[in-house]
Amino acid sequence: QLQLVESGGGLVQPGGSLRLSCAASGSLLDYYSTAWFRQAPGKGREGVSCINPNGGPTNYADSVKGRFTISRDNAKNTVYLQMNSLKPEDTAVYYCAAAVAAGCSDYTMYNYWGQGTQVTVSS
Repeated sequence: QLQLVESGGGLVQPGGSLRLSCAASGSLLDYYSTAWFRQAPGKGREGVSCINPNGGPTNYADSVKGRFTISRDNAKNTVYLQMNSLKPEDTAVYYCAAAVAAGCSDYTMYNYWGQGTQVTVSS
């Protein structure tokens, strides 16, 4: 059974950077598409970015394009989300999710979830 644990969240000033990590155990991430979601207070969960099992074409929400970068290190069984130029509207709980699929962009298919990590962007 795949288990996912996020880390790297915290409080950062606008314009700052954070790198989130999603460490997997119980199975190899090589077989999984992996995505980052976020949920801001009072809002629904939205897909932020995803990456295919082989690290191929990635996908980004329009709100984060050019600022966020998703990557994966299958040797470490870990997926990352580098977040730069952070804005107050990026404040949310960020979740890592995975699904056995060759393509990552169907954000409704994810069935393995981490517990989330809080990101707060504020001065």
